[in-house]
Amino acid sequence: MPVLTNIALLATCRDEGGQDAIHAIPHAALAWRGTDISYVGPEAALPGQHRDEERIDAGGGLVVPGLIDCHTHLAFAGWRADEIEARMRGRTYQEVAAAGGGIARTVAATRGAHTDALVDLCARRLTEMMRLGITTVEAKTGYGLDSENETRLLEVYEQLRRTQPVRVVSTLLAAHVVPSEYAGCRSQYVDMVCGDIIPAVARRGLARFCDVFVEESAFTPEEARAILGRAREHGLGAKLHVDQFTDGGGAALAAELNAVSADHLECVSADGIARLARTGTVAVTLPVAALFVGRTAAPARSLIAAGVPVAVATDFNPGTAPTLHLPLAMLLAATLQRMTPAEVLKAVTMYAARAIGEASTIGSLEPGKRADFAIIDAPDVNHWVYHFTPNSCVSTYIGGARIV
Repeated sequence: MPVLTNIALLATCRDEGGQDAIHAIPHAALAWRGTDISYVGPEAALPGQHRDEERIDAGGGLVVPGLIDCHTHLAFAGWRADEIEARMRGRTYQEVAAAGGGIARTVAATRGAHTDALVDLCARRLTEMMRLGITTVEAKTGYGLDSENETRLLEVYEQLRRTQPVRVVSTLLAAHVVPSEYAGCRSQYVDMVCGDIIPAVARRGLARFCDVFVEESAFTPEEARAILGRAREHGLGAKLHVDQFTDGGGAALAAELNAVSADHLECVSADGIARLARTGTVAVTLPVAALFVGRTAAPARSLIAAGVPVAVATDFNPGTAPTLHLPLAMLLAATLQRMTPAEVLKAVTMYAARAIGEASTIGSLEPGKRADFAIIDAPDVNHWVYHFTPNSCVSTYIGGARIV
């Protein structure tokens, strides 16, 4: 039963207390038995049964719960670096997509990639994430957009779950955009998602959630209701991409459908914020994507003031957020969204865990929860977030095992 000591500050990030309540303990100790935490508290109060256990030195660093990236598009082939030049020259995201770029371009590359190559790409990406202190990753499909390839991407995630220490939570995003082959008959594609893809995925237990991109260039609220209603019938939880480029009433839709999260929200309305607050739906904000497409980031201060739990994620994808660096997203949340470092930490731990339905087992450092944590080379949370470096993570532990 190892005991981690010489901790300058340990942030437990328990659920209670609001966005900025990280319940920090100075001069702390952390003990675990097997994969689960057995003690968290002051080192001076360490119970007697832990006194003679193996000691691990945290080097006077900061200890935080394992970071959770609760919105990624992990499995894709190819990059789209030329599109940033097009946008810098004045073309909008929608114009780039209409010219054959955007999601459709990545769909073509991903469909053409061998499954083993996708597994290898994702494994290397997960290794990079773990080095940053990330211990859980939500991974969406959305670059297959047919029954065979959407299922294949979920099979990639299933293989990663069996072979990688990081926890992978899979989300079906067959309703990312309507693929080009269904351009003139979108209702047939919606019928296929509802009638073929969702039942097949649920039958095999390949996904935890179903997601829909609701936007003028993607799916309508009515289509989202049909898709997520079908998903719920098959035991899949609801998530939504909403209000990214326009206020389409997406936040209100997420509240209506009792979605576990509403993601993006750059254009969310005051009414939408109020509805999210009433349901407890987590607002997942994605400041890297806002930066890359040149838009104002989601109004975190308004969301927090209304009592909406705010999570922060990377939105890792090849077009609008081509980085898996969650600490960078944390810095942007502080600078672009005016979140305090404590609020940001809660956003990538407990509230991120809530956004993927895992708050009972991860997201905070409490007895009985998984011993997922990171040791950070910083004296406190403020210093860590403000003093951005390529990587401040010294060690990453998943289930009590030192991975990095």
